Amino acid sequence: MISYENHFIDGQWVKPSNAHLKPSIDPYTETPFAMVTSGGTADDVDRAVTAARRAFASFSRTSLGERIALLDRIAAAYEERVDEISLLMAREVGIPVSARAQATGPLGHVKVARDLLRTYGFEKQMDGTIVRREPIGVCALISPWNWPMQTPVIKAIYGIAAGCTVVLKPSDASPITAIVMAEIFEKAGVPKGVFNLVLGKGREVGAALSIHPDVDMISFTGSTGAGAKVGEAAARTVKRVSLELGGKSANIVLQDADLEKAARWNIQRCFFNAGQSCHAPSRMLVHKDQMDQALSFLVDEASRYRLGDPKETETTMGPVVNRAQFDSIQRYIQIGIDEGATLACGGTGKPDGRNQGYFVKPTVFGDVAPDSVIAREEIFGPVLAVIPYSTEAEALEIANDSPYGLGGYVFGGDRERSYEFAARLRAGRICFNGAATNSVTPMGGYKQSGIGRSMGSVGLEEYLEIKSIYGFEEEAESLPQFAA
Repeated sequence: MISYENHFIDGQWVKPSNAHLKPSIDPYTETPFAMVTSGGTADDVDRAVTAARRAFASFSRTSLGERIALLDRIAAAYEERVDEISLLMAREVGIPVSARAQATGPLGHVKVARDLLRTYGFEKQMDGTIVRREPIGVCALISPWNWPMQTPVIKAIYGIAAGCTVVLKPSDASPITAIVMAEIFEKAGVPKGVFNLVLGKGREVGAALSIHPDVDMISFTGSTGAGAKVGEAAARTVKRVSLELGGKSANIVLQDADLEKAARWNIQRCFFNAGQSCHAPSRMLVHKDQMDQALSFLVDEASRYRLGDPKETETTMGPVVNRAQFDSIQRYIQIGIDEGATLACGGTGKPDGRNQGYFVKPTVFGDVAPDSVIAREEIFGPVLAVIPYSTEAEALEIANDSPYGLGGYVFGGDRERSYEFAARLRAGRICFNGAATNSVTPMGGYKQSGIGRSMGSVGLEEYLEIKSIYGFEEEAESLPQFAA
């Protein structure tokens, strides 16, 4: 059994202050396959932040050309390990290798950030004043297990592109994927102290990063409850906070929509990654007269999933990440049954023939009341709540009556009317008729789904401070473009 015993700090693999190891459990076999350090402490955080602060003095002054070249090297080093990363995520988190985007997606984000540096204006002239955007400083990055490579890569790449230095704390449920990420950055020649990795529990490492006086910005992705604690702790030292939190996204199917297309797409998107996605359309709103027809399409599409070993290419749904997640989802399914919703397919317990692995039955509930638990709380599993509505006004009210506002989806035939409906949804990203998102536009949420945005130019600006310089009116037009 392989042991991963070190943090990555100041360009070196170093022993943690507390040498505690924990087993990494394969969610398919339910057995350990590696041992990983989980003993990160405030002392380890302080070492990493000190290294990042020291490196910031020089790295923040690097040219755009130097950072572009660095991102090119990271992309090349990443590309060499895509297949390995895919297999690792299958074993560590249960993500099927058939979900190729989980492994290839981060590479695309690196290239987008690199290309952005070629066009982004770090200095602009405004009414004779020079307005500069400069790297904010040392950034703490806290990432989740459900996108174990893509989320930390996006955070780190945009921080580095801005000229910041970073300290990453990955989820304690997916630390090995982050270790591979550190190895990629090391091979790419990221300067010492620019990227640091501290492994451990959120209540130790995450808390220490949140309150550290030399951390200038913290980027967190995770649950709304945990994000609130991060924000509260960060406020003590008045550091910038960027939060991508929970979601209970609604997919509103207007009466003139292609109902079958909407239903089949909803299952595919909602149950991607076994439903462990904060943007999942886990609420589907259909007109009350179309409920039965919608359920027939939903059940048929859900039946097409092939549950099995996530390392096999034929598998389209793997197990959920661990026992705790499995138990939580089972509790919600039972709540849905107890609340009186129509169980169209799925239900409690493991699927037939799947006694091994944390597998959850793909579950669809129909005739769900808008105020029920399964319609309001984030389940984070392959469970869909289908809610009837009588009018479009009622559908909009139901969709917006949520503490969350991360994603939203609209299916309709009339494009103008559908756009008007989409524009009134209180959420950060809205997709029409199953349109794909992209990596150059901002991602983030309204309300309790978060603060700030990631990706593209808006995401880059999360890592930048703004400075106005007066008194250089004559030079403002002629000053050369300055990186940071």
